[in-house]
Amino acid sequence: MPRLLDVSDDVRAEIGDEEADRLLAGENAPGGYDCTSCRTPGDPEQERTSTVLFVGDETAVLAFAHAACLPSQVVQVAEDQLQGAVRAVAGYSGDAPAATQAQAVLGVTSGLVLLGGELHPALVVEPTGPISRPGAEAGGDDFLPLLIEQGFMPLAELTEAPRTLPGWSVLLAMGQLHAVLQPGTGGSPSQVAWWQAHQPLQVTEGWRAAANKTHTVLVFAAPVGSIGRQGREDLLRDALDKAAANGRLVAAAMPLAGT
Repeated sequence: MPRLLDVSDDVRAEIGDEEADRLLAGENAPGGYDCTSCRTPGDPEQERTSTVLFVGDETAVLAFAHAACLPSQVVQVAEDQLQGAVRAVAGYSGDAPAATQAQAVLGVTSGLVLLGGELHPALVVEPTGPISRPGAEAGGDDFLPLLIEQGFMPLAELTEAPRTLPGWSVLLAMGQLHAVLQPGTGGSPSQVAWWQAHQPLQVTEGWRAAANKTHTVLVFAAPVGSIGRQGREDLLRDALDKAAANGRLVAAAMPLAGT
């Protein structure tokens, strides 16, 4: 029986025609796999399967995913992050450098947010200090204006899901949260990490189930001091509501593990 394997042009360009043809012929493809997104079993002889190539500075790892979860693609990740994924390092680290704001450190919290009677998987991003516009004098906080310029939507209240932000996505690999990706510069089709975990972030089974159901993650962002570290989802929602009412919250919807 032929294998229902998808190898995108980008993946083929990275691994070479010979290796790609061997995969499609079933020589190197797995008989079964755990989807790199939802972590449930997959079978390339029974269901369409995507090849996903994670590329670091020195390491490349070919993984497999249900085509319904992820398209075949190349994902650029930091070398240390890729090594961590290879070793399946467990642990939590919610603070990481933001790729687009020098010296900024972002804290990321995952949780479920109820909107319109439906639970949505969400990430809440809050810097540990003010973020100034590149080249601006220190002392100001341009975090929200910078995000609004990128397409994030200001929220006055949490009543409905924000619109999808083109070119951005949330990378959930090996069942853990790895990064928030943004469009590359100069018209490049590749994405780059806007936020990246030092170690893969654990998410709850409920969060992952909701994300796999909607294939979309809501990303909320607020300036330092607006949200704080909330240990319960009801407290997190209260903090989000207060930030929105005070004009200190922006949001965007992003595809899960993006394109």
